[in-house]
Amino acid sequence: MRIECYQKVHDARETVGEISLDFQARTRSRGKTTANNGSEVAWFLEQGEFLRDGESLVSENAESYRVKAAPEPVSRVTSSDPLLLMRVAYHLGNRHVPLCVEKDYLLYQPDYVLDDMVKGLGAEVSQCELPFQPEDGAYHSYEGGGHSHSHD
Repeated sequence: MRIECYQKVHDARETVGEISLDFQARTRSRGKTTANNGSEVAWFLEQGEFLRDGESLVSENAESYRVKAAPEPVSRVTSSDPLLLMRVAYHLGNRHVPLCVEKDYLLYQPDYVLDDMVKGLGAEVSQCELPFQPEDGAYHSYEGGGHSHSHD
């Protein structure tokens, strides 16, 4: 059986299926998985590129598969104090922790040391399974994959 190699596209396309991947799998530039329709889907991205929830992979014969962030274990930070959530986000960001920032909560990959730090700051931490799509870093360009020091 021949496996098509798919390329990432940013535009919306009609899809023939969906692939569900956790964060770790979406950060790999090469991979292979089985789609929800049973097809094998493989990808080979440029160095520094990654897959995001909602993007598509398309083959030379125009078959397209939507990428979906799979639920995975995460630490969920909540507080009734928005300022405290901002402080927690600052401290986690200062440690270069991949962080998903939502209106009422933060998500990061479970780590008991970080959980203890967050609790020590006064926020609540719970363990759950949710899709995890962290923010792109300040030095990572979503479209280009990297930081340019050109300030024209």
